[in-house]
Amino acid sequence: MTITTDEHRAHEYADLPRLMSLMTGDEKHGPAATSTLDVLWVLYDRVLRVTPERTADPGRDRFLLSKGHGPMAYYAVLAAKGFLPVEWLPGFGGYDSPLGHHPDRLLVPGAEIGSGSLGHGLPLGVGTALGLRAQGLGDPAVWVLIGDAELDEGSNHEAIAFAGPAGLDRLHTVVVDNSSAIHARPGGIAARFEAAGWSAATVDGRDHAALYEAFTAPHPGRPHVVVARVEPKNA
Repeated sequence: MTITTDEHRAHEYADLPRLMSLMTGDEKHGPAATSTLDVLWVLYDRVLRVTPERTADPGRDRFLLSKGHGPMAYYAVLAAKGFLPVEWLPGFGGYDSPLGHHPDRLLVPGAEIGSGSLGHGLPLGVGTALGLRAQGLGDPAVWVLIGDAELDEGSNHEAIAFAGPAGLDRLHTVVVDNSSAIHARPGGIAARFEAAGWSAATVDGRDHAALYEAFTAPHPGRPHVVVARVEPKNA
């Protein structure tokens, strides 16, 4: 029997809970991880132009996990897509494991940055997009995944304020909103980005079709943000 591409994708996605269950131990930050699972899957399965063979290719897309304090879903997706061995997962967080509680770009194949401290990823994404522009590399896209609570950090707002007027149209941000932020945003999260000149969309963070449509929406001349709403962290 021939297995179609869609069937293969469905099988890979269905296996992600098993892969995540292999990672045990303390300080797993489970809600932080599970909130990002569908966003990560759609990006790596259908959007990002990067493969295990292209991690050093200058023309690859760059994905920056700013929400690095809950990397279990990230590691599971990387394993499912062949970036790292599944056999590494049970050692998650161990003293001799490359899979730490925060990803280390020197140890995790495919990781572009070391992350986990709140508020760093989007400024690094802005710098990455500027660097690619300066090198004349106009094709690679830069994607940054942040949590809504990271918007409590001023460094993110400086990055938002800069990227819009700079016209960084190869910069994309996904805000996974699980109602963790302390400070409310007048008009909602998307409105904050739109006020700075970004293109914005707000979708159900568990709806793969909606995520894909939002991720691939055209936004000429402007950076793009997708606010992916998921169940509240403490629900």
